[in-house]
Amino acid sequence: MSAGTWVALTLAGGLGAVARALMTHAVNTHVGRSYPFGTLAVNLSGAFALGLLSAAGLSAAALAICGTGFMGGYTTFSTWMYETRRATRSYAVANVVASAMLGVLAVWLGRTIA
Repeated sequence: MSAGTWVALTLAGGLGAVARALMTHAVNTHVGRSYPFGTLAVNLSGAFALGLLSAAGLSAAALAICGTGFMGGYTTFSTWMYETRRATRSYAVANVVASAMLGVLAVWLGRTIA
């Protein structure tokens, strides 16, 4: 991978993290925090976007920048697990199962649309 690609990947990751913070805040402001809807919205929209990107026929460099960089900064496994850990047992199981199943569906939908 070229130095330029590495720089672009790094910058894209930072932009993805900012987009995640904005999306999470917007969703939590409108829906509330009783369930981690902000994290769910980020991860599902990210899974959908990764489905689109993976089927778009991008070059290896573009896929690394967009998929690994931006989407890697945008989506958040660690927050999902942190919120799951804080939840009650039944809620935690539902959060993991629903997020995983809907995430796979979102990727499939993105690949299908592309």
